[in-house]
Amino acid sequence: MPTQLTSHYRHAGHLIKERRFIHLADRLLKECGVSDHALSVLLVHDAEIAQINRQYRNKNQPTNVLSFPFGDGADASLASLPIKELGDIIISVDTAHREAILYRQPFKDRMSWLLIHGLLHLLGYDHERSASEEKKMLAREQELLSKINNYRRTTMTRLAINVDHIATIRQARAINEPDPVAAAAICELAGASGIVVHLREDRRHIQDRDVILLCQTIKTKLNLEMGANKDIVAIALDIKPDLITLVPEKREELTTEGGLDIISQTKKIAKVIEKMAKASIPVSLFLDPDLKQLAVAKEIGATFVELHTGRYCDSVNEAMCEHEYDLLAAAAEEGDRLGLRMCAGHGLNYHNTGPIAALDTIEELSIGHAIIARSVFTGLDKAVRDMLAIVRQADMLF
Repeated sequence: MPTQLTSHYRHAGHLIKERRFIHLADRLLKECGVSDHALSVLLVHDAEIAQINRQYRNKNQPTNVLSFPFGDGADASLASLPIKELGDIIISVDTAHREAILYRQPFKDRMSWLLIHGLLHLLGYDHERSASEEKKMLAREQELLSKINNYRRTTMTRLAINVDHIATIRQARAINEPDPVAAAAICELAGASGIVVHLREDRRHIQDRDVILLCQTIKTKLNLEMGANKDIVAIALDIKPDLITLVPEKREELTTEGGLDIISQTKKIAKVIEKMAKASIPVSLFLDPDLKQLAVAKEIGATFVELHTGRYCDSVNEAMCEHEYDLLAAAAEEGDRLGLRMCAGHGLNYHNTGPIAALDTIEELSIGHAIIARSVFTGLDKAVRDMLAIVRQADMLF
């Protein structure tokens, strides 16, 4: 059951990214073995928490966090209802901000500790009960803090580079340079975890020879994007890339527009996945953040899903951006729950990548145009390293 977050704090959006805070709470519920329970979190000002503290604890002052287990003081008949509810955590953002300054720690770290502290109270821990209980609760707090702080250290989002645009420049003059194979080597040396190319039916950029040479030379992994065309499928089965990603493909489009609709062509896509499975080639599906599409992807045997981030990247205002981000975050979480390995890409650049890289269940980002465009001015090696720095710092965002 997801965490329900409510904010009475006027400027909470400037300090806290609500979706990421919800993800943190959900991860803590999982770590504590109560992910099947609902949790309510309320963010308030000092004045409101002081009023609650006065009403329920006879203390006429604000505090940092209060916890109210489900059913406390309620009618006994509630206990018989089939509800898995932990209770409510109320956090004063004002007090959290002051304490962050006092203890010289990042605001997000202080909020994380308050959330953990409140959650442990709901789970029956009580530092006021005795010295031994205080020690026990402190140890559990430190254990949970360590797990969430080190989470990204072991599951760092990877960066795969699409080198199609190197081939686009080459094909514009119909000569031999610049060489996408050489570009792939530079990207790997700069720290990329994989190389992505799209072998289109019209061969507008990447050519068959490029894919063959990349299969022979790259040291990380090759992700071959392709339509479910039988001729391209045959090529993939012959050269055996490390991974294929099925994408929609239209001859008139400048680049891939939107995710693959696997609901309308389930049998066709399932047959391609079956053929690839026999050749031990995992399949990723390029999908919009649609939960119905994700369910079908799982049913027909996909290993990966790459979420289409185009609408998020093309957002024209903050509200639209937040809406599209929430859809991506929810889809990434649901895909992970289904057992799919989640990736993301399309339109990501040096300004909008951080929040997507910070999503806990996203394993890898596929980025091409923005990096190749920057490389015109900085060189390819530096362009890749600059993007890697953004991805690696994403876990510092709330």
